[in-house]
Amino acid sequence: MSIDANKAIATRFCELFTAGQMQAAVDLMTDDARYWILGRRDIVPSAGEHSKSGMKRIFDAIVERTEAPRSLTVKSMIAEGDEVAMEAESHMRLTNGRVYNNLYHMRLTIRDGKITAVREYLDTQHVYETWYAPDPAARPTAA
Repeated sequence: MSIDANKAIATRFCELFTAGQMQAAVDLMTDDARYWILGRRDIVPSAGEHSKSGMKRIFDAIVERTEAPRSLTVKSMIAEGDEVAMEAESHMRLTNGRVYNNLYHMRLTIRDGKITAVREYLDTQHVYETWYAPDPAARPTAA
C-alpha cells in the first residue's frame, strides 16, 4: 500500500473511534493484531499488550464509561513504508464527571490495508487519575 493509503487508514481509525463506532475501528485491525499501551498494568490495568479482541473490550469499556461526544483528533502524522507515526489528542467526559484529555504518540504498522500493530504512548498519570483513582470526595475525612 502507498504511504498516503496507510495514513488514510490511521486517520480512519481515529474517525471511527470519535464516532463511537468501536466495532468498525477494530475491524480495521488484522486478526493477529497486537496493540501495546504504555504503562504498568498493576497501576493502569489497560497497559500492556492486547489482542484485537482485547482492544474491543477496552474500546467497549470506553463507550460504557464516557458520554458522547468523544474525540480522538490527529494533530500530525508522518509515514514511511508500512509505518505511520501519529500525534493525537483525546477528549471525553467520563460518566463519573471527570474529563479525560490525553496526548498520544502512536506508531501503527499497516499490512495489506489493515492495522497489524500499534504502540501507544500517553500520559499514564492522567490515565490513572481519570479512569482508576478513587474519587477523593468519597474518602472518609479524619475526625
